[in-house]
Amino acid sequence: MKNFKKFMTIFAIVSLVFVLTACGNTPINDQSTGFWDGIVVLNFSRAIIWLSNLFGTNNYGVGIILFTVVVRIVILPLMIYQTKSMKKTQEVQPQLKALQKKYSSKDTETVQKLREEQQKLYSEAGINPIAGCLPLLVQMPVIFALYQSISRTNVLKGGEFLWLELGHKDPYFVLPILAASFTFLSSWLAMKSQPESNGMTTMMTFGMPLIIFFTALSVPSALSLYWVITNAFQVGQTLLLQNPWKMQAERDAKEKARKQAERKKQKAIRKARKGKK
Repeated sequence: MKNFKKFMTIFAIVSLVFVLTACGNTPINDQSTGFWDGIVVLNFSRAIIWLSNLFGTNNYGVGIILFTVVVRIVILPLMIYQTKSMKKTQEVQPQLKALQKKYSSKDTETVQKLREEQQKLYSEAGINPIAGCLPLLVQMPVIFALYQSISRTNVLKGGEFLWLELGHKDPYFVLPILAASFTFLSSWLAMKSQPESNGMTTMMTFGMPLIIFFTALSVPSALSLYWVITNAFQVGQTLLLQNPWKMQAERDAKEKARKQAERKKQKAIRKARKGKK
């Protein structure tokens, strides 16, 4: 399931450019109809414009930043749920490895038995295997809708923010670099919070920023701005919910307590043996 989630993340980001390129270009306005155009994209556009007007006309970059923060706050419960699920998954790793060792044969019957035992283990521990995919599944429609609300709303498409034309690429590559940097930092912090990492985790930590960087080079700066803010938010969220140094200290404390309990047990055994003599 971990590998599936990581594969889905890579696939979703890589395919983003192609999906967005294929989207329609019909302008969005009050006469737009249908669930996607008339409800989702139109209201995204209205929300950004409303937030922008809170700080003066045409501050559409500020509107996008505020909109991004609102989106992150809305999906925060999902992120907390994901974090708790990941912690539970890490706690059952010893049992999971024992099952994998017990059912190491590759024949169909053994593989099926391993799958059943894994599902039973996850169920008993209260782990939802697809919890890690939920934030991604929620954010992808948001990214599509944000892109279309910018590219299909004339006032947003022609809006400016700092050196940026929101409907065009960042000419100085500042946003792609920042988006990639924050992506790397959040991934690195998440990796450091895990008790152990593997080749796939390392590849994602260094590969995902590159994917984000090259994708951000090909999309409007408004979307790159969204990525910068959402990944910066992710860094703060990771430090708050998955602080690697705090989690390492907790693991060290548990390991110390386990060793102390083991020493007491061995001491009690030796004392009992002496008593018998």
